[in-house]
Amino acid sequence: MSVYFDYNATAPLRASSKKVMLEAMDFLGNASSVHSFGREVRRKIEFSRGEIAGVLDIEAKRVIFTSGATESNNLALKNFPGRAIVSAIEHDSILRVREDLIVVPVLADGTVDLEKLEATLSKDFTAPTLVSIMAANNETGIIQPLAEIIQIAKKHGAYVHSDAVQAVGRLNFPWQTLDMVSISAHKLGGPSGIGCLVINPNLPLIPHIRGGGQERSYRAGTENLLGIAGMAAALRDSAQDNLQLVERLRDDLEDLICQVFPESLVLNRNVPRLSNTALFHMPGVKSETQVMNFDLEGFAVSAGSACSSGKVKASAVLKAMGLDDDKSSEMIRISLGPKSTRSEIEAFAQVWQSIYQKCSPLKNLERKAQRNGYESVCSL
Repeated sequence: MSVYFDYNATAPLRASSKKVMLEAMDFLGNASSVHSFGREVRRKIEFSRGEIAGVLDIEAKRVIFTSGATESNNLALKNFPGRAIVSAIEHDSILRVREDLIVVPVLADGTVDLEKLEATLSKDFTAPTLVSIMAANNETGIIQPLAEIIQIAKKHGAYVHSDAVQAVGRLNFPWQTLDMVSISAHKLGGPSGIGCLVINPNLPLIPHIRGGGQERSYRAGTENLLGIAGMAAALRDSAQDNLQLVERLRDDLEDLICQVFPESLVLNRNVPRLSNTALFHMPGVKSETQVMNFDLEGFAVSAGSACSSGKVKASAVLKAMGLDDDKSSEMIRISLGPKSTRSEIEAFAQVWQSIYQKCSPLKNLERKAQRNGYESVCSL
């Protein structure tokens, strides 16, 4: 059995994206050329830009194509001429962009401390201010109160950016109310290496990559036609996903785990989360051990955010939420998709039991005690 439960890392390429990308391969020309070949490529790019803008309900001129959300986040944060306020649970492509970031803590439920945010904004500062808060966390799936964040920021004259990589296509939100939004195609079932930054034209943002003046001079370089076309198709089709079915499967999986293993924990189950995401705690078994064992059983799961080394590292997100090191090092993330099935989650619960029985030090001690004639480890 081969089951993919890591949609938050990357989603399978949609058939519609693959189709339009294959068609785009037949296009010849540079979109900046004035001849008919170049004009045809330009029309395709602008058509895709319009499709993306239509889904987000924004003006097409606000969509600036990039190589992905990491570049979009860098463009938004690094080139903003003023102070930048972020949350403690942002992706590294936010937290590592600037050394002068002002970091606001989160509450135990994983949401931004709005009182601390307002207090930070209230401090005297003459330069422009940017507040950057992700729409939904990639590790926990917890949704941030963006509407309240925007209201607080605007009261203090600040601009608002959101890394919406996990949220666009999964959340119904008025994206036009934000000054900047980062989006990545491969999280939606589009190709890797393409994304966009939605930009408020009135925002004092310094261009990121200088050169030929493409993308309204914010990001120079010949546009990635194949990626842009594939991204537009993926974003368009994501609106047709049955997220209620995905949420029911996620909830049923959590019920299965909790019923069979009451000692396990589902992180912040009663907090608003993405419909596809769950974070499970397997007592006594390290995250890396779980990931490897699930992989051997044919299940692709994650210990949190994907990093370039491919190694499991301590979660700064869980630490910011107040979880102790032992518990946070025993968590795995399950992120489902539109093609996930009931038979897959039932099989997952069975494999969970097998791994827990095999790898838990407590369970091993219980078995040893039973072999020595003891009924329970508790009697030792």
